[in-house]
Amino acid sequence: MTSSFTRLLVMVQKELLELVRSLKLLWVPLVFVLLGVMQPASMYYMPLILEKAGNITEGAVIEIPQPLGSEVLAQTLQQFGTLGLLVLVLVGMSSVSGERNSGAASLILVKPIAVFSFTASKWTALLLLAWGSLSAGYLASWYYTGLLFGDVQASKVLGSLLVFGLWLSFAMTLTLFFSTLLRSSAAAAFSTLGTAAALSLLAGLLPKKLGWLPGSLSSFAYQTAVSDIANVSLFGWALACTFTLMAAALTGASWLLRRSSAID
Repeated sequence: MTSSFTRLLVMVQKELLELVRSLKLLWVPLVFVLLGVMQPASMYYMPLILEKAGNITEGAVIEIPQPLGSEVLAQTLQQFGTLGLLVLVLVGMSSVSGERNSGAASLILVKPIAVFSFTASKWTALLLLAWGSLSAGYLASWYYTGLLFGDVQASKVLGSLLVFGLWLSFAMTLTLFFSTLLRSSAAAAFSTLGTAAALSLLAGLLPKKLGWLPGSLSSFAYQTAVSDIANVSLFGWALACTFTLMAAALTGASWLLRRSSAID
């Protein structure tokens, strides 16, 4: 057990080193910070932006109700759920397929490295990148939201961060699974984004019947930021479903890699 755990730690260190060398550990959090800062800034200066646009009738007065700080943070999470998710999926789409196509997976797996350690190390690195980027961007948004709109309770920020972080974790797990299943990195990215969009759409269209799907986690995160979760029972089922599917996807990725030609 100790030997297996040590090998897993070594593999995680390898994955993190690759993120550092490729500068992904730098620019991905910077993208999230930029998205997090832009949301409160753009909402605060929106009346001025519209006034300077030049298409407003002379003498017209623009009055836009100032949103609450919690509403600004909810809008920030929506930005993370679109552009932020896209960036993370593009970063992780070749995590396994790229090494299989280059032959690096064969070189690693002929050594005394278990297939599960190989996939688990990549999964851990992707989650660390996702959580680190989300935390940096969300905390930056919280800071500027407090300056421009007013303070938001730390409990709401932490709660919405944890719920939305779980949604990103699920998306990263899907990315790893499809990157193992498919040889094409582009196909893996398309499959991940398509599945995530479908789950979110189904949970949004039928919240009472399909609110237990992982796609509802983003809406639960918005609710946590603005007020409180309306249906706690449904939220509990969504958590259980998400963790179950994540475990199944991670196990399935290891099983697929074990049966693939990468280790023949």
